[in-house]
Amino acid sequence: MRLSFALALALLLPWMAAAQPQAAGPTLAAVKARDILVCGTSTGAAGFSLPDSRGEYRGLDNDLCRAVAAAVLGDPAKIRWVPLTTQARFPALQSGQIDLLIRTATWTQSRDTANGLNFTAVSFYDGQGFLVRTALGVKAATELAGASICVVAGSTNELNLADWARQNRVEYRPVVFEQNDEARRSYLAGRCDAYSTDASQLAGLRASFPHPEEHVVLPEIISKEPHAPVVRQGDDQWFDIVRWTFFALLIAEENGITQANVDEYLNSQNPEVRRLLGLSGDHGPVMGLERRWAYWAIKGVGNYGEVFERNLGQGSSIKLPRGLNALWTRGGLMYAPPIR
Repeated sequence: MRLSFALALALLLPWMAAAQPQAAGPTLAAVKARDILVCGTSTGAAGFSLPDSRGEYRGLDNDLCRAVAAAVLGDPAKIRWVPLTTQARFPALQSGQIDLLIRTATWTQSRDTANGLNFTAVSFYDGQGFLVRTALGVKAATELAGASICVVAGSTNELNLADWARQNRVEYRPVVFEQNDEARRSYLAGRCDAYSTDASQLAGLRASFPHPEEHVVLPEIISKEPHAPVVRQGDDQWFDIVRWTFFALLIAEENGITQANVDEYLNSQNPEVRRLLGLSGDHGPVMGLERRWAYWAIKGVGNYGEVFERNLGQGSSIKLPRGLNALWTRGGLMYAPPIR
């Protein structure tokens, strides 16, 4: 059966419209105009965001910001970091002080719906735990009855701890701080018997202590803490750019594409790789980006596995296993929709 010209055109028009290059929306236009991505980061979270000896921010969250800068501006170094406390991070994004927040931010229903914010994609699966001194002889969190516990104000950790204690009928004394670094110093100084935050951060803290063997992360995980990059609601283009930049790093890992070998893949005949690297299709232009947006992101920071390993995995002092953060093909939860 032959389609009439009018019917064929009607079927093609939506596809043709979708394939047209997009003009820059408000956030993308602002980032391109200043030639800098303003990224909100932590005041200090080992493995996620922490200045090194030269003052350069290092961590998984920082590398994901660099990937977005590379995808948008072609250079992972075109970033202005804005260190933010737990309480200040969401207002800074809401007010337009920053373009993007990647700061161990847990995705919750109320944050996603009531604050004018959108969480893009889970970049790290975590859960809340407890750090204690081995000298206490504590083997389980339920043995912390009567203990003082350091926690950060305005975080999901503070709320989770209260919920867990009520449910398990554990009486404790909260010692609340505005910043992670204050809580860390107070725990080390002996002001708290335990410190409760995301288990990955506890592992990073323990590794940074002068005598890590004197501290232990208890086995209990009392919450779900899915971390995700956050953007403002109302700019779908910017939401897509941030989300798909992260997905591109996952797809690169699935295909064995690394920071070191990405140029070799520019000769690939694999259709998925060709779409990813901008060799076929208009997948960058439909987001307002160049065709090689994903190439620049991978060239800037490597694939997700590389980012994880150097900041949290075996290439770091923390040495976390991938666990839930492994690719779906390796027993984890990391899964990217296809670029096509």
